[in-house]
Amino acid sequence: MSDGTRDKGSLLRGDRQADRVVPPSGPAARLTTFTAGAMAFLAVFALALSLASGRLADRWAGALARTATIRISAPTDQLAAQTQIVLDILAQTPGVAAARALTDEEQKALLEPWFGPDLPVDALPLPRLIELTEGDPGYDGEGLRLRLSAEAPGAILDDHTRWRRPMAEAASRLRLLGVLSIALIGAALAAMVTLAATAALAANAQVIRVLRLVGARDSYIARAFVRRFTLRALGGAAVGTAAAMIGVAFLPAVDEAGGFLTGLGFQGWAWAIPLALPPLAGLVAFVATRTAALRKLRELT
Repeated sequence: MSDGTRDKGSLLRGDRQADRVVPPSGPAARLTTFTAGAMAFLAVFALALSLASGRLADRWAGALARTATIRISAPTDQLAAQTQIVLDILAQTPGVAAARALTDEEQKALLEPWFGPDLPVDALPLPRLIELTEGDPGYDGEGLRLRLSAEAPGAILDDHTRWRRPMAEAASRLRLLGVLSIALIGAALAAMVTLAATAALAANAQVIRVLRLVGARDSYIARAFVRRFTLRALGGAAVGTAAAMIGVAFLPAVDEAGGFLTGLGFQGWAWAIPLALPPLAGLVAFVATRTAALRKLRELT
């Protein structure tokens, strides 16, 4: 076998003689295709969940970042006067776009999920809540707190910092978990392809010895395995990705309430992200098969 014959194969074009070394069907072929498809399917849903969770946390944190609440606790006969004082302060505060006191009906609606619809709001000494909307640029929170403490001692500003921080941390961790999930899926794919390629090489040990006797180099033999298993992984991943994207497309759309189990699909340009999974699966299979093939061929020497 001449050098030209040995070197003319390529990953895309292939070599008919070299391809005979790798069986076109069998457990190794089915394992590689199925594993690549299953891993790509799981990766698409991991991406969708990670992106949707991050969007939801960002949306909640963004909504809280634009609003704040002032709670006024005072005797009943002083509550109206304290409320008006706070509203006057907010009207004079730079960076406050709007402010209004919640009505009794609105406060009852806020408490209804916890205490039921029959809560006697009129009979309870509930604090008055004032909702303010931050402008651009925002207000000086520390300065506003100092002024409220001086002119309306019963008023407490809550800028929702304790709510925003956990949501921002949750978004960051969910995105990190998504990346780790993709990495683990890629590692599992590499392990399974390695096992399949090693098994195929071991099953064709006698054929490999004959090829060596007629002058075939290990790089020529390895190329046949690399090409066949890379294309199997690429095809399986493409089918798995397509199936998962169809499934994601039929998930419930996002609702105005921001429910966690809605809006899990991709949005806009994010639909292009899963399309990178089949080439990545092919790359993983290429590296794993080449490494396994060269190592196994050295053992068969």
